[in-house]
Amino acid sequence: MGKDAFEIIVNGLKLVIIFLMIVQLVPILVWVERRGSAFIQNRLGPNRVGPLGLMQLLADAVKFLTKEAFVPDTAKPLLYYAAPIFALIPGAVAFAAIPMSTPFTVGTFELFGQTWGPYTFLVQGYDIGIGIVFILGVSSLAAYTLLMAGWGSGNKYSLMGALRASAQTISYELALGLSIVGVIMMYGTFNLSEMIGMQQGGLHFTFMGYTIAANWLPNWGIFYQPLGALLFFTATFAESNRLPFDLAEGEAELVAGFHTEYGGFKFNMFFIGEYGHMMVAAGLMIIFFFGGYSIPYVSVDQVHQWAASVTSTPNWASALTALIHFLVFNVKFFAFLWIFIWVRWTLPRFRYDQLMDLGWKTMLPWALGNTILTAFVIYIASL
Repeated sequence: MGKDAFEIIVNGLKLVIIFLMIVQLVPILVWVERRGSAFIQNRLGPNRVGPLGLMQLLADAVKFLTKEAFVPDTAKPLLYYAAPIFALIPGAVAFAAIPMSTPFTVGTFELFGQTWGPYTFLVQGYDIGIGIVFILGVSSLAAYTLLMAGWGSGNKYSLMGALRASAQTISYELALGLSIVGVIMMYGTFNLSEMIGMQQGGLHFTFMGYTIAANWLPNWGIFYQPLGALLFFTATFAESNRLPFDLAEGEAELVAGFHTEYGGFKFNMFFIGEYGHMMVAAGLMIIFFFGGYSIPYVSVDQVHQWAASVTSTPNWASALTALIHFLVFNVKFFAFLWIFIWVRWTLPRFRYDQLMDLGWKTMLPWALGNTILTAFVIYIASL
């Protein structure tokens, strides 16, 4: 956490701020989804409560908080109450490990009669060297919360929804994991910050002793792993139970799936968990395939040199560099969150047999083939 009290406090505040970011983004995304779906379907959407319907979010929050709390007679109370709480944890813990900007440094300074610093603060909750393994491992725990909700509710529709969700998660985790093996082999690291660093500048690579460059394209992973990017992005829809893969919540068949017996704030916690997984998926998509927080054709050092020329101290130059890259990350981040919303209101829901066939008979073989092809190309390029 840190070497002294100041660093420990700052790192603790970072974790709180990142969690609050996730929670506060959810109502904004709900509003964007409502307005976006209305735009797609040529209707108005929320427009009564406040300007552009923005106060509808507050009305929803009041509704969730004041609804009657109940427990079904057939429920297992411990599992019933624990499920929505644990639904928040995987997305929040995984998102905190995603680097959102360059680290910024703080030099030595005097405070309370004591000398503090220097410090280097990461714009993420914590940095784990095997970041992608940690994120995928934590995210996969979400399947247990769905099972807890389905079994704990004591409702046959909830149980069927939970079984569907767990089978779907297991099926698509295989394709998702294999789809990024090619990325890991290409970059040669599990560290997310190192992956971002390798995607700076124009497109260039070495093949059989020759350097090939196409500086009119950014050096992003999407140009090296287009099939892996398509498979990964598709699998994230299934992992986050978003349309067209939301068979765990098929209203026409299962009432509401695993959260049939949940209402009020408990239902809202499942909702936040789902959007949390969307955010993790968008963040990983950016880091693996779209350069992370880096600016196309511009290196971090170039940005820092410019920031140093317009600021008075190294501390402000470092902070400005981090702020610029944080904004770049968020532009890409919100673009992919919009794609999640766009797809939901564009594509119809699969049948369950189609969903499982896609995962096992199409995506898994293609992901395995992409891994083998990547290994072969890397071997040939190294000759």
